[in-house]
Amino acid sequence: MANKMRRAVLTGLTGASIAPSFFIAGCAKSTPQSPNDPWLLATSIRARIQLPIIPDSEFVITDFGAKGDGKHDNTGAISRAIAAATKAGGGRVTVPEGTFMTGPIHLQDRIDLHVKKGATLSFIPEPDRYLPAVFTRWEGVEFMGLSPLIYAYGKSDIAVSGQGRLVGGADDTHWWPWKGIKNPTSETNQNSARKQLFIEAEQGVPPEQRDYAKGAYLRPPFIQFYKCNNILIEDVTITASPFWLINPVLSNSITVRGVTCHSYGPNNDGCNPESCNNVLIENCLFDTGDDCIAIKSGRNADGRRINVPSQNIIVANCSMKAGHGGVVMGSELSGGIKNIFVEHCKMSSPDLWSSIRIKTNAMRGGGVTNLNVRHIDIGTVRDMLLINYYYEEGEAGDFTPVVNGLTFDHIHCANAQRILNVRGFKHAQIQNIALNHITIDHAEKPSIVENVSDIRFQNMSVDGKAINSLDDLATETAS
Repeated sequence: MANKMRRAVLTGLTGASIAPSFFIAGCAKSTPQSPNDPWLLATSIRARIQLPIIPDSEFVITDFGAKGDGKHDNTGAISRAIAAATKAGGGRVTVPEGTFMTGPIHLQDRIDLHVKKGATLSFIPEPDRYLPAVFTRWEGVEFMGLSPLIYAYGKSDIAVSGQGRLVGGADDTHWWPWKGIKNPTSETNQNSARKQLFIEAEQGVPPEQRDYAKGAYLRPPFIQFYKCNNILIEDVTITASPFWLINPVLSNSITVRGVTCHSYGPNNDGCNPESCNNVLIENCLFDTGDDCIAIKSGRNADGRRINVPSQNIIVANCSMKAGHGGVVMGSELSGGIKNIFVEHCKMSSPDLWSSIRIKTNAMRGGGVTNLNVRHIDIGTVRDMLLINYYYEEGEAGDFTPVVNGLTFDHIHCANAQRILNVRGFKHAQIQNIALNHITIDHAEKPSIVENVSDIRFQNMSVDGKAINSLDDLATETAS
């Protein structure tokens, strides 16, 4: 069958690479690669990421009874369209112009859910619609929970595409109150179930027996593809998410590009690959209520039980506005994180806590190795680099985090409260940080650098002053 999806997305590319032409042009300005250049691995990662193969056939949901009037429940019509496409061997399930209300959507092999420009897919915020429970992961722990709004398990060659809008239906009345910020003692928030789920995970209760769907108040992510291969999420705008927006789990060969994430609720992370391999996130806009991108690999005992790292991930040409962090690793990183490449991104907002952030502790263990960041333009940020071993449980655990091999090249920051806020343990120091060609126009406060071994500076300046060693940098002790 014709490969419509791959033919469309490869338009304008050169050679065998999947990199878009604008990115190739940007790379041409970078320092020439040497045989020992870690960015050679990034080139290899790009080359092996596979886009989904989707047949040419189109299945328009209005042909199956859907109505775009903003009132009609189209869950059944969309399901019938997906079933018909699956029976035909796959194809594009098209959402035309209009506002289409729906419950959860479950994709099958070789399906592209295509939301056209002028179309809105609006999810009905009624929790019982997201039953029966599905096998899912929530804050790094597997269990049986409410269905994600768009979900697939064990599928290959799947996509969500188009210039339309995906609206999750969350607001101060629906989904978001389950966080329990305003009413922490209420029986209608996540606190009790969250605590018990984590206890069961530490006790080794099988995840199929951890049932926290109805009445547990654990909000589902918007898009979660679990144990899937060859994924594309492209061009859509995602708003009003109950929880994390884009959350591939234990999946391989993932492309997220041209996506706009505008969602300001609690835990509204933009894109969170968990225990995933070969991931490209590019040309996206993140303006979120939590981390813009957060790379994860499982929480505590459950993460160690699965023991699958997130690795070989590229973030390129993205814009990060409001959020707790631009590109974040953790805190659920018990399976490890390695080979991360971030380049040509813009990060700026008075509400942006940190540009690059690593959060872990002695309960998580795990760690981050081989992080490479270059050509980043930062406007206003609280901390340019934040590494915190004292997140949540801090030293109260038996698992030593490892953070080693971080390289930052050609970073410009206009205004930071702090340049570095980096804290390891005395018995487990952060190792091997290189800061090359870094210009900080202004830093309001001294940096915090504790329990770090081998931090190197080359061509770095702060407020016009050259920084050649840690002794040249204004520092203070964490309070």
